[in-house]
Amino acid sequence: MKALITGASSGIGKDIAIYLSSLGYDLIVVARRKEKLDELKKICKTNVEVISIDLSDVNNCMELYERTKDYNIDVLINNSGFGLCGNFFDTELNKELEMIDLNIKGLHILTKLFLKDMQIRNNGYILNVSSSAAFAPGPLMATYYSTKSYVFKLSQSIYRELKQSKSNVHISVLCPGPVETEFNDVANVKFAFKPQSSKFVAKYAIDMMFKNKLTIVPGFNMKLAKIFSKLLPDKLLSIIIFHSQKRKLK
Repeated sequence: MKALITGASSGIGKDIAIYLSSLGYDLIVVARRKEKLDELKKICKTNVEVISIDLSDVNNCMELYERTKDYNIDVLINNSGFGLCGNFFDTELNKELEMIDLNIKGLHILTKLFLKDMQIRNNGYILNVSSSAAFAPGPLMATYYSTKSYVFKLSQSIYRELKQSKSNVHISVLCPGPVETEFNDVANVKFAFKPQSSKFVAKYAIDMMFKNKLTIVPGFNMKLAKIFSKLLPDKLLSIIIFHSQKRKLK
């Protein structure tokens, strides 16, 4: 059994890798920081191949697929991504374009290419990491929220196509709230309330993925927030989120 995990150098990706290794999966772990991946390799219980590559470059995404397609990947975890906080008219355009390339284009390419192979074999699992941000407008994190909405809708759509074709390939989308990772430092935010443990989120996500759950929302509070987001008009929700995000700016 073989799993490929992107964004595996820290946080949810790292803890997913450790958990899948404990379940007996050999791993291909992918991220930019090779030293972090080498550290991860030392603590995993199964065979681990380290690939240091920047997936914000779409050519590197193609290269990653070409390097790993013959492994017959059983589980694909698309976890790479980052956020950025600030007014849309103030945030750096190049950083946002890099975010779109990584959060959307990279995930889209890997999902499509590996899904084609899984369809031929008629088995496999894909977990795309989105966010609770996918459920609402995101003033002060407009680009990030939009990228995660794309991941959420793409995964939902593919799920229905697989169901209609009676495929044994399964896709899930993880939508956590705040998690104890490096995300807040990169995005330049501080959480308004205590984040969840990345170990808890990782284990919960994988367990639900193997149960063929489509939308995975860890934690009772975030499940309530998802319901709440559906009850309010988007305009009112955007006001609430704006003031919540403003308090999180460092």
